[in-house]
Amino acid sequence: MPASPVPGGAAAPASHGASGAAGGWGEPSGGPEYPWAPPAEEREVPGRRARERARRGLGSLIAVGLVAGLVGGGVGWFASSQTNERIGGSYVELPTAQKGTTDRPPGTVASIAEAVLPAVVSISVSTESEEDTGSGFVIRPDGYILTNHHVVASALDGGTIEVRFPDARTATAKIVGQPDAQSDLAVIKVDGMSGLVAARLGNSDSVVVGDPVVAIGSPLGLAGTVTSGIISAKDRPVTAGGGREGESSFINALQTDAAINPGNSGGPLVNGRGEVIGVNSAIATLGGGPFGGGQQGNIGLGFAIPINQAKNIAEQIINKGRAVHPVLGVSLDPTYQGVGARIIDDSQARGGQRPVLPGSPAEKAGLQPGDVIVQVDDRRITTSTELVVTIRDKAPGSTVKITYKRGSETRTVDVTLATDAQLNQR
Repeated sequence: MPASPVPGGAAAPASHGASGAAGGWGEPSGGPEYPWAPPAEEREVPGRRARERARRGLGSLIAVGLVAGLVGGGVGWFASSQTNERIGGSYVELPTAQKGTTDRPPGTVASIAEAVLPAVVSISVSTESEEDTGSGFVIRPDGYILTNHHVVASALDGGTIEVRFPDARTATAKIVGQPDAQSDLAVIKVDGMSGLVAARLGNSDSVVVGDPVVAIGSPLGLAGTVTSGIISAKDRPVTAGGGREGESSFINALQTDAAINPGNSGGPLVNGRGEVIGVNSAIATLGGGPFGGGQQGNIGLGFAIPINQAKNIAEQIINKGRAVHPVLGVSLDPTYQGVGARIIDDSQARGGQRPVLPGSPAEKAGLQPGDVIVQVDDRRITTSTELVVTIRDKAPGSTVKITYKRGSETRTVDVTLATDAQLNQR
């Protein structure tokens, strides 16, 4: 502890008492004016009084020194504590903000999150060989949950699906019907739970580029994570892994820059009114396509299945046990480098593959091997993937106008779309 004038001052009286025989305060001479004077016989013993005074003085010095140490330590602690509380000689008290409110205006990210989070769940799938995680959202209060096919695909061969709700309740879920790898959608259901909050579904056809959106899910297992951004593009043709080897999903996607990471899959993409407009499903990565190699985190290129398509698939799975898709009935050439989607020719057919399926809508409309499809209704077709997602975005049984090139000639025909189930029956 630093030197202090207080301990020195306390020790000073003991120093004076120890040197009294040498005339510090003077020696009393006895007599009635000094009633405290010692008896004469004691004063007559040479050195006796001096020795006794020395002993008493040493005892007083030790006692006073001990007290001084205690007092000095206490004073030093007090001074130190005051130094910690005082800066520049004055007591410092930082200002406190006024009590605010947690209410947020409608349309803010906070208000949207508050409305939607109760309907968003975390999904864990456990099998003997692996564990997968993802997200989902409640679409009916009686326990139906929409998610991605690739989130629950591993449970198709046996496994456990556990759903965790925002209130920390957990439940085991079962897959409803047949998950749809082509659209990367699946429905699961939990039993024995009541009072579930269902998400409000919007209309993805009303979305425009630049609309603000919020993505909610469980990236890397972090439940209830909220990110925000905008709609970067619409009708973005995306091919993504469907969850099993050899399976691919074709998505006519909504593109967003809201941060989406592994584990967000199956969670909702929400508009400014708190309505679900898409199912977060894929991300672009550096060094690879969606779900490919390279950097696996968010780089601002996320893709969601439009809710209108997802709603249609979910209703079919719940009501009929499986979903059917509109088809044209052609085999496409993935190596074609020109603009459009080219139907393979007979020389490219492999393993019983046919360029144009017999009895298909394409055959009935007069399409032939080698034709290049360049437009469906008012949408320009630049790749095979774009043709697939455009056709799948239509309703089975609907009629579309298809423009194609055959050599130097361009033709347009009306085609009534069938379903994959109908063609498989032939």
